[in-house]
Amino acid sequence: MTWKQVFTSSVGKKLIMGFTGIFLILFLVVHAGLNACIWANDGGEMFNKGAHFMGGNWVPRILEIGLFIGLLLHIIQGITLVLSNRSKRGTAYAINYGNDGSKWYSRSMGLLGTIILLFLILHLYNFWLPNRSHQGFLLGEEINLYETMKSEFSILWVVIVYVLGCISLAYHLAHGFQSAFKTFGVHNKRWHSLISCVGYGFAIIVPLLFALMPLSFYFEWIS
Repeated sequence: MTWKQVFTSSVGKKLIMGFTGIFLILFLVVHAGLNACIWANDGGEMFNKGAHFMGGNWVPRILEIGLFIGLLLHIIQGITLVLSNRSKRGTAYAINYGNDGSKWYSRSMGLLGTIILLFLILHLYNFWLPNRSHQGFLLGEEINLYETMKSEFSILWVVIVYVLGCISLAYHLAHGFQSAFKTFGVHNKRWHSLISCVGYGFAIIVPLLFALMPLSFYFEWIS
């Protein structure tokens, strides 16, 4: 397969979706672990130390560039796959099998991805951009992210958008986690049950952790 086919063929696009999907899943694990520091309930000391390391260390900064590239590729290839599948299908199926044919969220990855993208834009605007632009990107000086979260998550509509984004992420992962491994051929009777259990567990636990963060601030479960 040539480099051109990697970006243009349906197989190549699925491979890119799989690679970038797994990369983003690993990022979610790290991000959820950092966010969990807020429940130390120490006024944000542990969380801010972790955020300072991630924002001020050159290794995470380099990985951050890779993250944005991977995210961009994931979005672009996701959109092209949705459009390609629709154009090939042409007309709707004569019989609508509903969930007997496939789960509704596997048929709605484009919609779920769009909701997640809108949520991500809000997240970057509220936290990443102010933190990176504070007194200059190169200086590495940061804002108090814990206090920023307390302020942002005191606004009801922001909390609602975040929770909806996390729900969309859960359904997106419910299909995407298994789909990524299936793309690389890890899909047989021996591994299917294990990957399904891990995938559904991941799709529940990680988005739940993210959703509990704004809820914890809004309902003042933490100080």
